[in-house]
Amino acid sequence: MIELMNINGNPNVGVYVFANNKVAIVPPTLTEKDKKTIAEVMDVEVVEARIGDMVINGVMVAGNDNGLLLPRIVKPEEVDYLKEVIGDKLRIDVLEIRQTALGNLIAANNRAAIVSPLIAKTTLDTIKSILGVEVIIQRPLADIATVGSMIVVTNRGGIIHPGVSEEEIKIVSNVFGVPILTATVNFGLYFVKAGIVANDHGAIIGDETTGPELMRIQQALRLAERVEGKSG
Repeated sequence: MIELMNINGNPNVGVYVFANNKVAIVPPTLTEKDKKTIAEVMDVEVVEARIGDMVINGVMVAGNDNGLLLPRIVKPEEVDYLKEVIGDKLRIDVLEIRQTALGNLIAANNRAAIVSPLIAKTTLDTIKSILGVEVIIQRPLADIATVGSMIVVTNRGGIIHPGVSEEEIKIVSNVFGVPILTATVNFGLYFVKAGIVANDHGAIIGDETTGPELMRIQQALRLAERVEGKSG
C-alpha cells in the first residue's frame, strides 16, 4: 500500500521519519491521524522520538530490521528511551563519528549496508555488528558522496537517484540483492530518500509526487497498486 502524505505541510516525509519492518520512528509533532496511517500502511509500531532534540529522524537514523544506528549528538535520555521501548526488537548503538546525518550516509536492508566514503573505516565493525549484514564502502554515486540520500531500499526492491549510471545501478542491486530502478519523488526531486519512507509492506510518499512518479516507485518497491489519498 502507498499513502501520500506531508508532515507539518512539508512533503519531504523521509526527512522526518525512519522506518524498517518493525518500527517507525516519528516526530512528536505528528498528528494522531498520521501516526495511525503510518502504522496501518507500513504495518509497524509507531514510536515518537527526537534525536539530538531534533525531529529530522529520517536524516539522523540509519538501520534495518536488526538494528539502529544513532548519531553522536543523540542525548543519553533519548537513547535510553529508545532502548526501553524497542530495545527488545532491535540492537541500538551510537556511531561515534563527526558526521551526524547517518540516514544520508548509510542505506541498508537485511542483506547489506552501503556506507558513504565519508564514514571512517574504523566504524565499519560497529555498523556490521549492529545491522548484522555485510557492509560495503561505496565510492560516490554520480559523484555524490551522500549515498544514503540517493537510495531507498527494502528487502523487495529499491529506488535510486536518476543521475546514477547503469553500471552503478548494477553494483548497488547486486549488493542489496534486489532490483533497483531510478526514480524521482515530489515532482522531480532526485534525492529520493527525502520524499519516501518504505518497508516491505508499504510506503509513505510526499504528497507532491506525480502520478507517473508513483507508478515508478510502486514498480520499484514491488508494492500493491492501491494508492491512498493525501493526509497530513
